[in-house]
Amino acid sequence: MLKRFIVKKNERGALMRDGDFERLLDAGRHYFWDPLGRLSLVTWKLDAPMDATDIVEYLRRHAPALAERSFECMILGEDEAGLRFENDILVEILAPGTRRFYWKGLVAHRLERVDLREDCRVAAPTLAHLIQPDLRGRALAGLSGVLLAQVPPHHVGILRIDGKEQGLLEPGMAAFWRFNRDVQLERVDTRLQAMEVSGQEILTRDKVSLRLNLAATWRYADVRVAHARLARPVEYLYRELQFGLRSAVGTRHLDELLENKQIIDGGVIQHVRARLEGFGIEIESLGVKDIILPGEMKTLLAQVVEAEKSAQANVIRRREETAATRSLLNTAKVMEDNPVALRLKELETLERVAERIDRISVFGGLDQVLDGLVSLRPSGA
Repeated sequence: MLKRFIVKKNERGALMRDGDFERLLDAGRHYFWDPLGRLSLVTWKLDAPMDATDIVEYLRRHAPALAERSFECMILGEDEAGLRFENDILVEILAPGTRRFYWKGLVAHRLERVDLREDCRVAAPTLAHLIQPDLRGRALAGLSGVLLAQVPPHHVGILRIDGKEQGLLEPGMAAFWRFNRDVQLERVDTRLQAMEVSGQEILTRDKVSLRLNLAATWRYADVRVAHARLARPVEYLYRELQFGLRSAVGTRHLDELLENKQIIDGGVIQHVRARLEGFGIEIESLGVKDIILPGEMKTLLAQVVEAEKSAQANVIRRREETAATRSLLNTAKVMEDNPVALRLKELETLERVAERIDRISVFGGLDQVLDGLVSLRPSGA
């Protein structure tokens, strides 16, 4: 007939009669007369939120003093966010419209309200608690309601709220409330950047297919203008480089392009700079890295080069033969009028012949040897 209920020290209980709330019970042993078995006990942990909110709402309306003494009530409006502290340590970010109740006694709960209508930027003292949440001893719940905007060095951040640009963020860390609004951040590198336009198949004016690779360096001249006028500035720049390359190659013959590659660079940069004017992007430099010919065209060009070099060799050979003949003629004229020079030439010839002979036997004197080996005097001399 006598029923005992036990509530642990880290718990609080509610006595229920026929399933309806009767009273709150503190930690300890409690005895009640219950001959009909109508009483029951419901307990809750002190370190967990009160999930039976209907009981709390009943007490707040019909026994406000008891509710104030027993519960920490955290009720937020639609335009409010909350910072929940336990023992002065931030443990959770509460979304607008949250209704949360905690038992008083075991943990000191505290709520800081944030008016979302005033400013979407998180205050600096709060931001200091949000930075590097993974390094905290206890995980921070509800962090998805905050956009942590970290802008690296040499970058700027384009902040958009509900699709409207709000300005540029300098390098550093900032945070913005995401409740009741759409907050987006786009990071933009302001340093000099490289772009490759590779494998472009283009026909020249004389219908020769070429494959070209182009490299360009560029930077943002005005980030806000570039992203205000262009949905995707990098894609726009890449497309204009393609168009400029096709314009520079398609209007010229192959020989002209092979003789001077700078023609392509000049044509492309002139086209691109004209198309980028007023869009906040500037080209620092560009150049064609490679011009790749088809296999059959390589063979034909090799044959042309071989023929040109062969013709040049023939010209040089004929020029040298003409010079040698002219030199021989001049020598003959000198020897014709000068017997001493003729004699020296004879001795020189004899010397060259003697170099190839191991031994020479001379009979009748040197004149007979010369007359028998070499006769350079013209008839009638």
